[in-house]
Amino acid sequence: MKNQSEVREFILLGLTNDSKEQEILFIVFLLFYVACFLGNGAILTIVVVEPRLHTPMYFFLGNLSCLDICYTTVTMPKMLSGFLTKHQAISFIGCLTQLHFFHFLGSGEAMLLGIMAYDRCVAISNPLRYSNIMSKEACLKLAVATWSVGFFHALMHTVATSQLSFCGPNQVLHFICDIKPLLKLACSSTDLNLILRKAFSTCTSHLTVVTIYLIPVTSNYLLSSIGDSSEREMIITVLYTVVTPVLNPLIYTLRNQEAVLIPLGEKGRVKMQ
Repeated sequence: MKNQSEVREFILLGLTNDSKEQEILFIVFLLFYVACFLGNGAILTIVVVEPRLHTPMYFFLGNLSCLDICYTTVTMPKMLSGFLTKHQAISFIGCLTQLHFFHFLGSGEAMLLGIMAYDRCVAISNPLRYSNIMSKEACLKLAVATWSVGFFHALMHTVATSQLSFCGPNQVLHFICDIKPLLKLACSSTDLNLILRKAFSTCTSHLTVVTIYLIPVTSNYLLSSIGDSSEREMIITVLYTVVTPVLNPLIYTLRNQEAVLIPLGEKGRVKMQ
């Protein structure tokens, strides 16, 4: 990718400049990160090692847990270090890398949530043909499609962003390198970037099957404009990069009989619901 910018690095301004608030937020988000890592890690481990959970539903749940771990790891360590340092610098290449994986994993999760909804729909509406429709081969293809679509969707945005010129200032009013705050700093035309953002946000909106994830995403990328409040955008971003990955283990396991009973030694047969 050709770097046409004069800016060599960006400064992430983060959520707040208040030192006391930074200390509190560091502890809060560290706990969120640990909870996300442990919760999703436990789910992924159980799904892999327990043969009775080798079903389509838990296969996709394992993929979701893997996505959530990677998703928060892309943003949280940099955010946490920002609470401890006065200036949070990130190189131009580092910024593009974070942007790419942020949208790669975020898009992949949106796709996967849609597939999980489809899986449950098939299980309920067509139980007799469920095993044929959601075969092992079909599940693998859907999983590959999820990760592939997310990767190439993010790659398009990364390439388009890398072609922009940044001649200063270099202060990003956000805690991560995201498309919108970078577009505000660009001193060249952003028409292509805006077209791509609107086009893919429209596609993503059709996957609105899990409200807690996709409504904040849609609000950030489809409904708002470049000039909207950066503070509001950061709060919304926190919802789907930090809160949602922590809540997913609770949403998908605590109310699920198989996921709770099997680790405790339940010997009954797992049934598809």
